Amino acid sequence: MKKIAVLGLGKIGTLASELLHQAGFEVTGIDLMPPSSKMPFTTVQRDLGDGDVITRDLAQQDAVLSCLPFHLNAPLAQIAHDAGIHYFDLTEDVPTTKAIIELSKTSRGLMAPQCGLAPGFVGIVGADLIASLDDCRSCRMRVGALPQNPTGLMGYAFNWSPEGVVNEYLNDCEVLEDGQIKWVSAMEWLEDVYIDGVRLEAFTTSGGLGTMCETYLGRVANIDYKTMRYPGHVAQMNFFFHELLMRDRRQEAGDILVNAKPPVEDDVVYVHVSAEGTDDGALRRREFVRGYRPVVIAGKARTAIAWTTAASVVAVIEMVRDGALPQTGFLKQEDIPLGAFLATTTGALYNG
Repeated sequence: MKKIAVLGLGKIGTLASELLHQAGFEVTGIDLMPPSSKMPFTTVQRDLGDGDVITRDLAQQDAVLSCLPFHLNAPLAQIAHDAGIHYFDLTEDVPTTKAIIELSKTSRGLMAPQCGLAPGFVGIVGADLIASLDDCRSCRMRVGALPQNPTGLMGYAFNWSPEGVVNEYLNDCEVLEDGQIKWVSAMEWLEDVYIDGVRLEAFTTSGGLGTMCETYLGRVANIDYKTMRYPGHVAQMNFFFHELLMRDRRQEAGDILVNAKPPVEDDVVYVHVSAEGTDDGALRRREFVRGYRPVVIAGKARTAIAWTTAASVVAVIEMVRDGALPQTGFLKQEDIPLGAFLATTTGALYNG
């Protein structure tokens, strides 16, 4: 694998393209609009909804990475499947992933959705902690992408896709509870989490576990994923979505929220993953807790949410190229070894 197309040159798609270029790939960035500045990789303008045009473009590639909105990913995965090339994306959307799992049963290339931060990196970490125990009774995964200097009752800024955030806040959440797969409502199971003395609240959101519930059914009794925010956030969002009935107007809800809380440059991504169980007969708790902040990559400052998301998928792509991961079928994030991931050129960013 050497040639890769990246569809969608927003903040994360552009950074992923630059990281792939740095890692030695021949990158073609594809977007409806031309880039605002000169890029070190090839760029072309295309109507991303024109399947015939995209099919012709991908016929010249070894792989494709989608950085598009989730509703465009299933058709793109079908094109990649038919072309026999590797497919990667960042989606947290459960129905999209299920469709890609079906495609992977007959794929000639690797089908690897959910390669972002959550699902993605957080699942790699969770699997590593589970494997460190002889018998694991629970694994709890929490991620928060937040402004470093919050304002207002919401204490938030939309540095991520508003469409994706609305999905996560409203769609049901898969969990493992007492050895059974269950579906629970989003924005529930509220708890406090402290990282470096900072108090955060965590609550259920959709999609962050990827395929972990199915993988660990019968092996780990309790697994759940929650989003972390500053205290008071979930009450405001429950009021907005449920009392004002904005849950029935998702597009408008996203527009209102991003207009009220636009992106910031000084953000932080908190990751808090823990696993409990026995090791050598003694009860243990293992933790992976980090606070990731903006870094400079290729001479430009990158927000924490942008680089933690883009670097995750690029590290996985490096591993596939280097033969460290399967070349066909469906890739589960929990099957990616954390040590090998962190040893890649791009994955090493998480060590900083």
